[in-house]
Amino acid sequence: MRIFTIVGTSVVETTALPTAPVPGGYVWIACARREFEVQQALLQSTLQQLCGHQLVDLHVSDLLNNQLPSHYDYTSQYDLLVFRRLAAGHTETDLAQPGVPLGQPIKRSGPPILRRIDTSPVGFAVFDQVLLTVHPTDCVVRDNYAEKLLSASATASRASGARLPTSPADLMLRIVNLMVDGYLDLRRELTRQLDHWQTELLKPGARFSNWSALLEARLTLHQLDDVCEDQRASVQDWIEAVKTWPDADSPASARERELLQVRSRDVLEHIERVVHHVHRLEQSAEAAVQMHFSAQSHRTNDIMRVLTVLTAIFLPLNLIAGIFGMNFDAIPLLHRASGFWWAMGGMLAIAILLSLVFWRKRYLSQGPH
Repeated sequence: MRIFTIVGTSVVETTALPTAPVPGGYVWIACARREFEVQQALLQSTLQQLCGHQLVDLHVSDLLNNQLPSHYDYTSQYDLLVFRRLAAGHTETDLAQPGVPLGQPIKRSGPPILRRIDTSPVGFAVFDQVLLTVHPTDCVVRDNYAEKLLSASATASRASGARLPTSPADLMLRIVNLMVDGYLDLRRELTRQLDHWQTELLKPGARFSNWSALLEARLTLHQLDDVCEDQRASVQDWIEAVKTWPDADSPASARERELLQVRSRDVLEHIERVVHHVHRLEQSAEAAVQMHFSAQSHRTNDIMRVLTVLTAIFLPLNLIAGIFGMNFDAIPLLHRASGFWWAMGGMLAIAILLSLVFWRKRYLSQGPH
């Protein structure tokens, strides 16, 4: 569990849960899912002391559910956002040691890059002065943003451009935005993997055999599409909820509310870019498979056309050979010394003539028809 107290441009990480509200600031409590389950009573007591409210039982179940899709919900005291991440790495939690992952990651099928994508949910409970986040055990996003937050606080006095989150809602949106942007690196690897398969599928004369991995990749892309659609719907619900908040009581508060809406729309735009990219990858994979089978069908048609032409060339030759092989004594040229050569010359002339005819009609060419 990591606990941060944020006041203005100051960020302080502590090991103990606060017992009183922070004047002019707020608290970020980030814990693993198993930690939240084990220390649920302590965390509920802390929320009661800091905010005067606790999480309802249904939302506690949502935060503990590792299979819950992205969604948004709210009460009159706080907002709840569950957002499934798109990140690399996935490990089980050691039940005996909350917050400590097991040594071996979960094994998955499919290509390497897709085996590393984890879509575990991250829960955000947004109070007026507290942000409670519930993460998977190996959540790199939490640790990366925590380091970024501490670094920004250290440089805030030296760099006037440094701006820390001004509220728990602002902090939540920044973490969500970091989670969405983390997909960009995975996007490049996915594109490279699918480009490699497209090259293999369309390579002339190659026999593509990795169909199971390609099928698994297509199924995983469908799952990512569903995850991204849920993400988009949850953020849209959050944006609509922000619009219903009471009017700000000061120009500064109104400015902060406007910036919060801008950041929310920016997160939504990033999610839509991810959705478009997943759709493009799906279409690319589908197009590669269709082009592969079209190329195979075209190659088969070329082979069958050549075989048909060769059969048509040798068919009259077989007819002539069959006639001269009949058991009759009175066959022209049969008893003449030059009969064999006349027959061979005629058969060769017919073969050459038919080959020229078929070549002029481009039945023997490999180009387009």
